[in-house]
Amino acid sequence: MTSSPNELRTRFGTVYTAALTDVLDGLGHRHQTLPHEVVPLEPGARIAGRAFAVEGRKNHSIAPEASIRRILEMLGAVPAGHVAVYEPGDASCAHFGELSATSLQVHGVAGVVINGGCRDVDLIRKTGLPVFARYRTPQDAVSRWEVLEWGHEIEIEGVIVATGDYVVGDADGVAVIPRDLIETVLTEAEALVGTENLIRDAVRAGMKPLAAYEQFGKF
Repeated sequence: MTSSPNELRTRFGTVYTAALTDVLDGLGHRHQTLPHEVVPLEPGARIAGRAFAVEGRKNHSIAPEASIRRILEMLGAVPAGHVAVYEPGDASCAHFGELSATSLQVHGVAGVVINGGCRDVDLIRKTGLPVFARYRTPQDAVSRWEVLEWGHEIEIEGVIVATGDYVVGDADGVAVIPRDLIETVLTEAEALVGTENLIRDAVRAGMKPLAAYEQFGKF
């Protein structure tokens, strides 16, 4: 039986990205982690939801009005419960700021992951919207950056992110689960977390690492 969106988010909230990527490795999907520079703006933040892909490019000749209208149109298209995942194709400016975060938070968006820049970091934190980004800069995107397309499929340094895939982020990084593997990966990750809890208890009780591995088949 397929889980509802709320059930998925609740269940994914109990597993960590390391368990998810271990399961993905076992299924032959060994390149599902976004660049390690993409980290949460707020220490301890977690993110989980279906991906909504956003693609852009550097464009320092675009008119300011055209630039801002395209950005705002895109922001208005992000569905509730989804994570906007940006491949901006640019490293010159901030592709996301506090007013954007406030709008997405009000409309129930689950979070934002950007292989690019943010500004207004302290104000974004106050919105409560989980945001993961590659860097921070006060430099505005308007007239420097152009949104090309959204709601499709993008590639971030070799990792394919399609709209409808599942995205989970924590202190270790961001994992992408292909849409046709969501239930399988989640179920196996939940089982793995249960096993690791048993191993943790055994090691705390004094069991040596190799003995724990031989008993549980995992370490």
